[in-house]
Amino acid sequence: MGQRFYRIVVEGELSDRLAVAFDGLTMQAARGTTELSGVCIDASALYGVLDRVRDLGLVLLAVESRPVARTP
Repeated sequence: MGQRFYRIVVEGELSDRLAVAFDGLTMQAARGTTELSGVCIDASALYGVLDRVRDLGLVLLAVESRPVARTP
């Protein structure tokens, strides 16, 4: 598995203070959920993000992935 773009949704609107825990990802909170999005370079990086979600006691609602667009 190489680089992929991920969209991870958790329950609750996280504060900017928690953005530090997800450095490198964009965080957007609205309507009772928070979306974390960005590129993970490999499976290990993705599992690191998911471990932080778990360690912070957040409720994981969705994980979506797609290939990173390549530029010619």
